[in-house]
Amino acid sequence: VHLVESGGGLVQSGGSLRLSCAVSGSGFEFSSLSIGWARQVPGLGLEWVSGIYSDGTKWYADSWKGRVTISRDISKNTLDLQMNNLKPEDTARYYCATPDSTFKLRPARFDYWGRGTRVTVSS
Repeated sequence: VHLVESGGGLVQSGGSLRLSCAVSGSGFEFSSLSIGWARQVPGLGLEWVSGIYSDGTKWYADSWKGRVTISRDISKNTLDLQMNNLKPEDTARYYCATPDSTFKLRPARFDYWGRGTRVTVSS
């Protein structure tokens, strides 16, 4: 499973960004993957932001509910994360990844992950 993130950047507090993950590879069906977005904040480790389980169930971390929306396009093998009302504390590197078990695990543990995309929110 090969994951490539895009869409990060610099945004002002209160702004929005849309992260996208292109998924490729062989030996799997994208629609049958559990896949999500996690972030790494220096000193705080890896934490899941949101994910979609293989059955299509969406999961959101409590601290992100209402500010992010996760979606996938099975026809394009892409996973998106719409992020709204961003805050300076949201600054981190965001990874598209598949969990080794559940999105509820902290710190997040991955089976596959991309290189990440940097999100910087200025105050």
